[in-house]
Amino acid sequence: MFRNLEHATNESIALFGDKEAGGLVLLKTFDEYYNGYEDENGKHQPRYMELVNTLLEDYPLETRIMGEDLEKKFIRLYGAILKATNILSTFDQFAGMEILSERDVQDYHSLYIDLYEKYRRNRQGDAVNVNDDIIFEMELIKQVEINIDYILYLIEQMHDGNTGDKEIRITIQKAIGASPDLRNKRELIENFIDQLTPDKNVSDDWQKYVKEQQRRQLDDIISEEQLKPEETYHFVNQSFKDGGIQESGTGIAKILPPMSIFDKTREMKKKTVLEKLKVFFERFFDISGGDL
Repeated sequence: MFRNLEHATNESIALFGDKEAGGLVLLKTFDEYYNGYEDENGKHQPRYMELVNTLLEDYPLETRIMGEDLEKKFIRLYGAILKATNILSTFDQFAGMEILSERDVQDYHSLYIDLYEKYRRNRQGDAVNVNDDIIFEMELIKQVEINIDYILYLIEQMHDGNTGDKEIRITIQKAIGASPDLRNKRELIENFIDQLTPDKNVSDDWQKYVKEQQRRQLDDIISEEQLKPEETYHFVNQSFKDGGIQESGTGIAKILPPMSIFDKTREMKKKTVLEKLKVFFERFFDISGGDL
């Protein structure tokens, strides 16, 4: 039975990229979205089941993808699977009919994000359409985003057993790899796990640990770039309140070391400092609370 949610349906159709939808949403059946269908020209359009079977056959997880052509084919195929999964998730029948296990999905997500980051580095520009002939469906990846609460839950499970459960550790690593927003926190999370002892409280000690790491890492940036400490702390605290690093205005200028406005290295210094602060901000923004 299809859940009659007009807004969600319209969003799903838009993300699915159904060219036949036009201004009027004409849903196909669950079977058509799952198994494929014949279009108006009599051409077979593969959907979820065939796409996933192609993925498993052409891109088994234990085999490395070699070459740009194969990488691009994988990107297109997995993007189509993300779209197919997105619209099928609006059907009750889909529950239990997923072909990929949760761990397989995390591994393929991780591979997809690896390629996203690779192609984005190769072309500085649009964060989604990072190449002339490939488009990454990152919004669909983020719809099944793994958050820090889930990671802390897994850490708690591992900690309570006091066993250093390797299976849970692997699950944590895979979950981080499958999340665009947690990847830059990988080292932070893994170091926290390594320093846990049986007498620790995971939730409380995580907050203390994050705050300590924030201060330590910000102090490192201040030292490396010879920034003004008090002004830098104020600038960063304001950035957390605003939800982003302000690249223009007097705020960033106030934290830089004294430099002549005619110094040719001034703009390069500003760029370097902004890049470091952005990395710092993205690492801590959604896991910290209160001023530093």
